[in-house]
Amino acid sequence: MKNFFITFEGIEGCGKSTQAKKLHGFFLSQNLDAILTREPGGTKAGEKIREILIDEKIEKLEAKTELFLNFAARFEHVEKLIKPALSQKKIVISDRFFDSTYAYQGNAFGLDKNLIDEVKKITIGDLAPDITFLIDLPVELAFSRIEGRAGNNRYEKLGLDFHQKVRDGFLNLAKINERIKVIDGTKSVQEISQLIASFLK
Repeated sequence: MKNFFITFEGIEGCGKSTQAKKLHGFFLSQNLDAILTREPGGTKAGEKIREILIDEKIEKLEAKTELFLNFAARFEHVEKLIKPALSQKKIVISDRFFDSTYAYQGNAFGLDKNLIDEVKKITIGDLAPDITFLIDLPVELAFSRIEGRAGNNRYEKLGLDFHQKVRDGFLNLAKINERIKVIDGTKSVQEISQLIASFLK
């Protein structure tokens, strides 16, 4: 298999976590050594940072604070989990990676892309996924999926306008990055899985 580092991206409620889990299960069924992880998170320190980022009890964080926290968690993730796994020829599937920072903190919260580029360069250098699946879904449809869902975090409770900016940010990234494959999130779970498999063949 050519691609070893695979990421899933998209707005809240798009179905990316479901597809990441399905792909992981498929690899395991084929006796391929694959790990499933997520961002922010993936390590003990990363999960602690995740708690801060999604905690509704904490007053809204500054965009730059979110940027630095995300990359602090990401640095731990890359150094302690992703790089070691890739060096062992394992397939790594991550539910979100740095594209989310460009879409959320960059496009939606208005941080300068050059600042994000600089922090990325300092922390993880040129490490990038081999392929990224962007599960794209209209914001209204995504919201109808997550409405009333147990355990919604504070990002999921931000307004439609915010999430439209996130979606636009992801789609803009896809236009300039060939590794990002846009998948129609309105299709059935099975149809999406088949589309992903076709790209990986």
